[in-house]
Amino acid sequence: MVNSTNFSHFILVAFIDTGRLKYLCFMITAILYIMIVFANSFLIGVICMKRSLHEPMYIFLCSLFVNELYGSTCLFPSLLVQIVSDTHTISVPLCFLQIYCLHTYGAVEFCNLALMSYDRYLAICCPLQYNTRMTSNKVALFIAVIWLYSFMKFLIILSLNIRLQLCGNVINSVYCSNYPVVKLACSDTRVNNIYGIFDTILAVFVPSILIFFSYTKILKICLVGSKETRQKAVSTCTPHLASLLNFVFASCYAILHSRFDMTSVPNVLRIIISSYFVVCQVLFNPIMYGMRMSKIRQICKDLFSSQINCS
Repeated sequence: MVNSTNFSHFILVAFIDTGRLKYLCFMITAILYIMIVFANSFLIGVICMKRSLHEPMYIFLCSLFVNELYGSTCLFPSLLVQIVSDTHTISVPLCFLQIYCLHTYGAVEFCNLALMSYDRYLAICCPLQYNTRMTSNKVALFIAVIWLYSFMKFLIILSLNIRLQLCGNVINSVYCSNYPVVKLACSDTRVNNIYGIFDTILAVFVPSILIFFSYTKILKICLVGSKETRQKAVSTCTPHLASLLNFVFASCYAILHSRFDMTSVPNVLRIIISSYFVVCQVLFNPIMYGMRMSKIRQICKDLFSSQINCS
């Protein structure tokens, strides 16, 4: 029988010894986090304060930006502490909390992007029925459902993981994630693996069906529709597709990184790409939507212009 131990902490071994450069790394990471918080908070404030943006598309965007704040807060405070630390350890409760937060962030992100694709389908393919099919009450209900669904669904996986007997406490990453912790178990993990597959089907395939359906319909209407319809589709779908593809790429690498041996990949590159899942998405979305959505861009210009005139 394999010996199991009640560990009080996990060791994150993917960090590189940078010597005194760790303070420079800390400053860069802190500035990046401040930029992320500012950009997402600013756009949330703009959408909330401007009545002209109280439309389903922008309300879904507001939910997306709130999730970016949530996801970045799951990673960056812990990352900042680890950068200046010499031991790179994290307590077991904090590790499980980070696992829960990062996985629920990913679930909310993908579901939110799926809802946004459905919203674009209704706006482009069913414009006359849009206001009746996408009411403010339905928007609030959809957002509440995806957040509650994502938070409740992963509680089952978390409860299964907490009961595992661990035979090691070394995680080859810069943050805690689900499967590397499961791999440390010396108790039976069949239930974890079976439910993990079921959870992946729910988390990936169900939103994917909605996204595929929506963009298939949008593509069909663009092929036979007017030039104005195609322009509307391009202007509103481009930032969404860019965000979706960016998130899918990052998620795929995060899954591959956690489940397969990636020691052949240079350590620095492995750290950058594994953190890309959260870091790039939470900064990419506010920049992309802020620049590409004409209403948001114009309101931001007006706000900055008024501030300059006042000063």
